[in-house]
Amino acid sequence: MQVMKVTSIAAPTARKRLDIRVVLAFFAIYVIWGSTFLAIRTAVLLAPPWFSAGTRFFIAGVLLYVFARARGGERPSLREWRSLAIIGFLMFSVTYGALFWGEQYVPSGITSVLESTLPLLTVLFEVFVLRQQRFRWRAMVAVAVGFAGVALMLLRDGRAGFPVLPCFIILGGSAAWSLGAVLTKSLPLPQSRTVAAAAEMLLGGSLLLVLSAATGELHPFPTLPAKAVLSLVYLIVAGSIIGYTAFVWLLGRMPASKVASHAYVNPIVALALGHFLASEPVTLRTLLGAALVVGSVSLTLREA
Repeated sequence: MQVMKVTSIAAPTARKRLDIRVVLAFFAIYVIWGSTFLAIRTAVLLAPPWFSAGTRFFIAGVLLYVFARARGGERPSLREWRSLAIIGFLMFSVTYGALFWGEQYVPSGITSVLESTLPLLTVLFEVFVLRQQRFRWRAMVAVAVGFAGVALMLLRDGRAGFPVLPCFIILGGSAAWSLGAVLTKSLPLPQSRTVAAAAEMLLGGSLLLVLSAATGELHPFPTLPAKAVLSLVYLIVAGSIIGYTAFVWLLGRMPASKVASHAYVNPIVALALGHFLASEPVTLRTLLGAALVVGSVSLTLREA
């Protein structure tokens, strides 16, 4: 009688348990950060834009800095404070000064798509300005596709479908963020990401408040409606403190490419929220342009 040889079949490896902290952290950088565009739009239609931006980042920066120092983060040196001032100026004063001002005129969903060009602009700075990356045709094609998407979204029948100047100012603010992000690789900064981000917010917010005072936004001091106050509280607590803490926490546990995926999820969230909660129009042209931008950002991040 032939003896059948029985081979043991290993039991399937138990799936790694889903960490609810990871889910909540991605929710923060996907949904909460995506929702901040509508919160900004709500705030700046009711309150001065630079005062709103400065208040958001100054308060968030102070709270986050105190928290980070209490958790053992080291105080920045004088040399590091100089670097933090440069980064804070570029990434918070210029970028968000432009963003808050521009959202008075541009819908939140469109603004989110314009902001999603950050990785594309960063590539251009790294390749052509600071020579930190080599020229690659695939990356350049992805960048070109992204900006073709912006043009498709903004132009209608050869004319601008949205105010041109605010759109370009928002894009200029994005370029300042990209330059700041590239400079962080070469400037001396605190070892703690949280300390660095808190100090940058604090300094950038301070400059925005100075700009607000210099341009007359605080004369007389603005009386904020309840809706504007709630929007600012949401931006400070959820957008800046919770969102950035989740971002830093994920960077310490996940590949940077996965964490960076928020760059092409945020516009989808913002477009949906702007349309369904604020009745912002979303046309087929807008969707096609946004799809090109989001797709190009995805390709760019994979190439990085």
